[in-house]
Amino acid sequence: MRLLTFQQNEQTKVGIQEKESVYDLKELIEIFNQHNGENVSIKGDLDFIIVHNEEVMETIEKVWNWAQANKEDVSQVAHKLENIKVLPPVSRPGKLVCVGNNYMDHCIEQNVEPPKKPMIFSKWPSCIVGPNDVIKLPEDSAQVDYEAELAVVIGEKGKNISEEEALNYVFGYTILNDVSARDIQFEDGQWVRGKSYDTFAPIGPVIVTKDEIEDPHNLEITLELNGEILQDSNTKNLIFNIPYLISYLSKGFTFEPGDIIATGTPHGVGVFRDPQVFLESGDTCKIQIENIGVLENPVR
Repeated sequence: MRLLTFQQNEQTKVGIQEKESVYDLKELIEIFNQHNGENVSIKGDLDFIIVHNEEVMETIEKVWNWAQANKEDVSQVAHKLENIKVLPPVSRPGKLVCVGNNYMDHCIEQNVEPPKKPMIFSKWPSCIVGPNDVIKLPEDSAQVDYEAELAVVIGEKGKNISEEEALNYVFGYTILNDVSARDIQFEDGQWVRGKSYDTFAPIGPVIVTKDEIEDPHNLEITLELNGEILQDSNTKNLIFNIPYLISYLSKGFTFEPGDIIATGTPHGVGVFRDPQVFLESGDTCKIQIENIGVLENPVR
């Protein structure tokens, strides 16, 4: 299932995407109840659904399966993507955990040895923005860079999680652009400030539930800057896979539903190109990950 958050008529709603259409979940449920004599209800936004997914996802799947079999009855609540504003699918994760140097090809372009243990840092959730929102260039940085990343959305609370059980704690997957002020990042000696300027975490457009992704370690991932492909790789090049990351991190802290892990970026980032490429006002970043979609953002 492809879940997203969207805005229509100044109202924020949860939707289910199917191709170029988005179905309003609340209105789907109302039609389902009318046709089936039931009294199903789902309250809250997508953050709430993720936190309470054990309680609500079975109901949502039931409603969606019925809607799939009764398209004519629900056609009036299908909105064209072009007519709605897609928001960040999640807006307030408790933790936004990032992994550095986690693609072999990214290590090769830097001429560094791959890390023996995951390199972990964080971005503040306040830097999250949605598809088509502007990446704002800060006045005190001249080296703002892009990083295409597969992001994991946690769906269950857990501590000391085994690798064998780790994927059971995943709700789904989305796309994240780990925008980075390189001069600030390297000047500070630690990465949080340079990675956490406002608007430096575009995310979305959807969360694809884990049952829709057969293998998260075999997804094509690309980034285009102004139509030119600068990053082109596959998640099979991850050094530390998702189960290992979840297990490794959960030894130190408790995961909560809604937490996000950004799994790292492949080769082709601007700072290590020759000549270097940094974001400029008027640019457009477009990230595509197989089976998830496209995350596009202008730069100003």
